[in-house]
Formats: sequence, C-alpha cells, structure tokens
Amino acid sequence: MADQNAQDRNLPASAKKLKKARDDGQVARSRDLGHFTAMGAGGALLVLLAPMLVDWLKQMLAQALRFNVTAVSSPAQMGEVLSDLTLKLILVVAPMGIVMVLVAMASAVAAGGMVWTLKPITPKFERISPLAGIGRLFSWQHASDALKSSLLALILGAVGTLVLKDRMANYVGMMAVPLPNAIGYAGELLSAGLLLLVIALALFAAIDVPLQRALHLRRLKMTREEAKQEYKEAEGNAEVKGRMRQRMREMAKHRMLAAVPKADLVVMNPTHYAVALKYDETAMGAPRVVAKGADLLAMKIRDLAKESKVPVLQSPMLARALYAHSEVDKEIPAALFAAVAQVLAYVYQLRAAMAGKAPMPAQQPQPDVPVELDPHHKATKPNADDPETDA
Repeated sequence: MADQNAQDRNLPASAKKLKKARDDGQVARSRDLGHFTAMGAGGALLVLLAPMLVDWLKQMLAQALRFNVTAVSSPAQMGEVLSDLTLKLILVVAPMGIVMVLVAMASAVAAGGMVWTLKPITPKFERISPLAGIGRLFSWQHASDALKSSLLALILGAVGTLVLKDRMANYVGMMAVPLPNAIGYAGELLSAGLLLLVIALALFAAIDVPLQRALHLRRLKMTREEAKQEYKEAEGNAEVKGRMRQRMREMAKHRMLAAVPKADLVVMNPTHYAVALKYDETAMGAPRVVAKGADLLAMKIRDLAKESKVPVLQSPMLARALYAHSEVDKEIPAALFAAVAQVLAYVYQLRAAMAGKAPMPAQQPQPDVPVELDPHHKATKPNADDPETDA
C-alpha cells in the first residue's frame, strides 16, 4: 500500500504545500554544507591567527614545563596552575568554536532559509511505535544517508592517511628541532592537511546541497486526489459558492426593489422589461438606474411603482435600450441622455398638472432612441442584387 501510494505521488508539490511544509520546519538542509563551512571557517581562522596562536602556544608550554619546587610540594598550587592553563585554553578555543557554529548556522539559513517553529521537536505519539521506527530505520532515505556518511568518512580517512603518510618523515624530523621552531613547522603541516580535508568537504557539499533539495521536493510530491482536494479548499466548494452567489443575488434584488418607490419613473416594454430611473440635479450628473428587471421581475417593479404612485411609461424601445446598456446604481449611457430627458420632462409636466401648477401635457412623447442601442434591432446587410444599393 505504501509503495502504491508513493507511485501515485507524481505531481510536483504546490506552493501551498511547500509553505505548509516550511511552516512545519520541513526544509532542505545539507549537513555536508554545515561541515564544510564550519571546517572552512576554523581553518581560515587558524591560518589568519597562526602567528598569534604559535606565540601563545609557546608561552603556554614554557609556563607549563617550567619546574617549580613549590608547585611540586603543594598539590593545591599545582591544581591552580592546571586550572589557569585550562582557562587560557578555553579562552582561545571557545571563540573559534563559537565562530564555527555561527558560520554553520548561517550556511543552513542560506540553504533553506530562516524557519521559526517548534513543530520538529514536538513529541509525536506515532513515533513511539516500534514498527514505525523500524520502517523509518530501513527506509530509502536513511539508507542513502548512511551510505553517504560512510563514503564521506572513507574519503576523509583516505585523505588524512595520505597526508600523514606523505609527511610522516617531516613529523618525525620535528623531534630533532627545537621546540619553538617545531611548533611553527607543525602548524604549517597541519594547515596543508586541513586544506585538503576542506576541499573534500567542499566537493561533498556541492553534491549534497542540490541532492537534498531534490529529495525534499520528491518527498513533498502530491497525488491527484491531494491536488484536487487542495484546489477545492483554495477555490471553495462549488455548491457552497453557488449558494453564496444565489444569496448575494437575492440581497441585491431586495435592495433594488426597495429603491423602486423612490424612483422618478419606470420605463416598460410593456411586459418583458422594466427600468426604474431617478434624477436629482443637485447630486447627480445624469439620470441613474435604480432598478431593472425582465419578465417576472419587471412585473414586480411595475406593481411596486404603481403602489408607490411612481409614473410607469410604456416605451418599448427605450426600455430595451436601457435594460441592455445600463447597470443598476450607474448613470445611463450618454447616447440615451436625450431620450431619457424627453420622458423625464413629460413626467415633470404631468406632476405639475396634477398639482394644478401647469396644464396637462398633450400626449406622451416618443423618445428618440438610437436604433443601434436597441438589442432587438438587427442590422440588415446590403444586397448585391439590389439596384438601389448599386446606385
């Protein structure tokens, strides 16, 4: 089952899964890169500080090898001498160790980035299972890590053996050289050997860094089911989104119908389309559509308008043009300004006449609507056989 599941994981990890793995502390790390940077930093410090270290070592050895009758006769004083030498050694070695640790940490951050999480060290009860532990112990990843570590140890051991074999005569010859000179000569030989070890670690790190990244991406590969599930989670369930859209449409419809009683007029066609318009010359640059609808919604707008005593005008072509080329809560198109102005003027005259302030208008105007704005208008193509077209 596990092999089958691994075979199904043939899709690359998505950005979401990579981010989740990073948040969980799962990033590509190379131990060989840390070994190389730490050893390289230590070797560089030894080379840069070699004169100072040689002088310090000479002084320490001279102090340690100086014969002191008092120290021999007093064990307590000998302990103080040893403590003093140990403290001096720590003061020299500890800063170098700290620098090596910091450089190794910086290399890890450079390879995988900074991650702040406690999840990798959080206890997990499934790891207590002996069977699961045995399975992880004999996994392909652990086998490859063991093989790589063994190969690295063999190469470093071979390099060290060759260096010692090549310089064995030099090390033996140092016994005949005065101690101060022997210390400096030993430092030169050790630096040369350390350089070879650092080069070997650099080669391993150059191979291991891209290898660890490839293995990390391989472990995070996804199955098709996981990809589909992630897509659903990102995009949302289709049924839920459909219900949300339906709910939003209903809310927009209620808001639109609530604005009909405040409209100045409703233009109809006479049963299929209805558009409610409002114009306030102090707050609007042009008449605004406050509601529109077709079929049953058109009838609902008409009934609400009549209940609220909003004039309802029958103008099929204008109603179709407004319905097709305008949006709710938006101003009407500039091409329909003249036509809407005609019907608004008629409505204002009608209201003034009903209030006894003006004579009753003669008849309802026929708005001048551009033919190309009527969605029912179909442009006729010229007929090549028509003699009038040819003329």
